[in-house]
Amino acid sequence: MTAISPLQTIHKKGLFGDHHKKNESELLNITEVVNLSIIQIVLYKNLKIKSNTIKIDGLELSSDNLKVLSNNETRILWSSPNTWLVVSKKENIIKNIQESCNKENFAITDISHSRAVLKIEGFQAKEVLKKGCPINFNDIKKNVSIGSVYHGINIVIDVIDNDMQIFYLLVLRSFGESLYHHITDASLEFGYVGV
Repeated sequence: MTAISPLQTIHKKGLFGDHHKKNESELLNITEVVNLSIIQIVLYKNLKIKSNTIKIDGLELSSDNLKVLSNNETRILWSSPNTWLVVSKKENIIKNIQESCNKENFAITDISHSRAVLKIEGFQAKEVLKKGCPINFNDIKKNVSIGSVYHGINIVIDVIDNDMQIFYLLVLRSFGESLYHHITDASLEFGYVGV
């Protein structure tokens, strides 16, 4: 958890872009997601432990690529073979992880302070992401995480809900402002609410 959020000084609240004569429910919502713990878990390569036998906050570590398992407070994103990101609202999630994943078999790294997380939601969210990302958003489903780029910035896209078009965008903290400006700039055409 970070005391000063990565986008605290630039994230603006209010109505922006083409919002004239539109209901707020028709507009995109762009939010900085704060107070998240982001923990990277890596299973050492020479071990034969089955990842799905490990449970964190009641969720297993899936070996299926791109898969996200979630409950109300925690999401476990498959990142690469034997690597996962745990994104959680729970303050003590790292303790839970350390109890489930012993140090002899897993590398556990708290990367919360090094990431910025943007949430974009609304009917045109996919269109905004298509403007700078090479992924075919028409084929992705709910609870998928994809590593990609947005205007040359490395990001992880966590698909919270495909039908409602809710996405978390995880980016290195140092690129947070650039990503924020790219996303808000691409959203002006549709109108957005800074929340």
